[in-house]
Amino acid sequence: MSPGQIAALVAAGAFVLLVLLLAIPLIKLGRTLDEATVAIRKAHENSDPLFTGANTTISHVNTQLERVDGITANARAVTGNVSALTSLFTATLGGPLVKAAALSYGVSKAVRARRAAKEAPNKHTRRRGRR
Repeated sequence: MSPGQIAALVAAGAFVLLVLLLAIPLIKLGRTLDEATVAIRKAHENSDPLFTGANTTISHVNTQLERVDGITANARAVTGNVSALTSLFTATLGGPLVKAAALSYGVSKAVRARRAAKEAPNKHTRRRGRR
C-alpha cells in the first residue's frame, strides 16, 4: 500500500467520523421538528372549540349591544321630552313666577320701609322726652 492510499484511507475514516458526529445533531433536530409538528397539530385541534366559544361570546355581546342601543334611544327620547317640558314650563309659568317674585319682593320692601318710617318718628320723640 502506498502512502497516498493510506492518506486516502485516513481521510475517508475522518470523513466517516465527521458524518457520524454531524448525524447526532441532525437526528436531535429531526426529533425536535417532529415534536413541534405534534404540538402545532394539537394546538390546531384545540383551537376549534376556542373559536366556537369566541363566536358564541361575540354573538352574545352583539345581542347586548343591540339592547344597549335600544336603551340609549329611549334615554335620548326621554331627554328630549324633559327638555320640551322644561321649555314649556319656562314659557308658561316662568314669566308669571318671576313677576310674582318681583311683586312679593317689592311689597315686602315697601312694608319694611313703611315700618321703618313709622318707627323713626317714635324714636325721635322718645329722645326729646328724655331731655
